Amino acid sequence: MLKPPTPANELRRLETLRNLNLLDTPAEERFDRVTRLAKQVFATPIALVSLVDQDRQWFKSRQGLDATETPRDISFCGHAILDDKIMVVNNAAEDQRFCDNPLVTCDPNIRFYAGYPLSAPDGSRVGTLCVIDRQPRKISNEQLQLLRELGRMIEEELVAANMATVDSVTGLSNRNGFTAIAEHLLAMCMRTDQPATLLMFHFQNLWEIDGQCGGGEADAAAVGLAHQLMSSFRDSDIVARISVDLFAVLLAGTDLDGVEHARRRLNEQLGERNRDNANRYEIVLEPYAVAYKPDRHRDAAALLNDAEQRIVDLCEEDEIEPAQSA
Repeated sequence: MLKPPTPANELRRLETLRNLNLLDTPAEERFDRVTRLAKQVFATPIALVSLVDQDRQWFKSRQGLDATETPRDISFCGHAILDDKIMVVNNAAEDQRFCDNPLVTCDPNIRFYAGYPLSAPDGSRVGTLCVIDRQPRKISNEQLQLLRELGRMIEEELVAANMATVDSVTGLSNRNGFTAIAEHLLAMCMRTDQPATLLMFHFQNLWEIDGQCGGGEADAAAVGLAHQLMSSFRDSDIVARISVDLFAVLLAGTDLDGVEHARRRLNEQLGERNRDNANRYEIVLEPYAVAYKPDRHRDAAALLNDAEQRIVDLCEEDEIEPAQSA
């Protein structure tokens, strides 16, 4: 077994890693949704966001693995951070670096590994986004590009450690966080010729709740809606609060017809909630759907602006108060 060499900038790298304030923090949806998507896209049993600390690799996000960390000296990711290219191991049992590694000879019995080295804003490589299989396999150039796009989504979240990208009330991504993450997801869809659909939800009576019940109750209603959206859509969909009364869900690999099932499920859940006499108010939503068209939407912001303009136009036709800005 070959232990990972120490990077030349190790002191700076460790300082950068620790300044991110991510080590030993609870799981976060903004990272978990990417590992869930990676696990789904690559059809691997394991997907991880691994942060390489001084003596360990610690998993900020993990799908398909119970361990929260492993020693650095047996880590694959310790090798992956030595280069800015994706590290691929097709069959670890035949690789001299890893053939007698306990992660190969024992649980989780790694055979295939592909790790994208994650760079912090200052360029230090602090960890990886990796996908792991228990069977040998190969990876195509197209799949390498997909892993690179997913890795860049994680890097956006590393930048977010120093930026306001999360809605403080609901914990969902805000407009900045949504556009940063959606940019990479849309690039993946365009590259693989997959559809994508943006669903916007105007919380029409949020301001009435605020006026009648107070700001605390309005915040509670927004949190409740966030939970409803998270439970109604797929784990890999991006759910965000774009403004005070405007929520968005971006569904990759789904066209306009495909969103109807999720919309019906949400309507059923909200219907049950609104019929509960224990609630002091109803949640009234107006949904709007926009299909992503690369020739029309040059980026995520353009798709978002298109959807918001449609809401304004339809609200004016129906004489409904348009969505409020944060």
